[in-house]
Amino acid sequence: MTAETGTGPEEHLEGTPLIKPSSTDHPLYDAIVEACRSVYDPEIPVNIHDLGLIYTIEISEEGDVTVLMTLTAPGCPVAGEMPGWVADAVLSVPGVKTVDVRLVWEPPWGMDMMSDEARLELGFM
Repeated sequence: MTAETGTGPEEHLEGTPLIKPSSTDHPLYDAIVEACRSVYDPEIPVNIHDLGLIYTIEISEEGDVTVLMTLTAPGCPVAGEMPGWVADAVLSVPGVKTVDVRLVWEPPWGMDMMSDEARLELGFM
């Protein structure tokens, strides 16, 4: 899926990252990450940010946020609900005007995307 349209396969050019970089230098970035950490996959006792399900947080100067995220599996039982949970959490951050949460499947999620904290919590370390 492309970040621009949310449809079709993403073109991968040599040297192009598989995951679009986040707006880490934006003043709202840390608060939005914390908001994402308030959302949990109901089947795994770790927040979705530390699980590595949030791929990109893009923030415009006006406070419009686009979140590219994935799920642990395409058949995840909360696939229809989780983007709404993320949108609600991010909208609660002061300064955020709009939120667009898009599910992407490329690259596929893997356990290597989890933070060290998540691996420790789940007993993988």
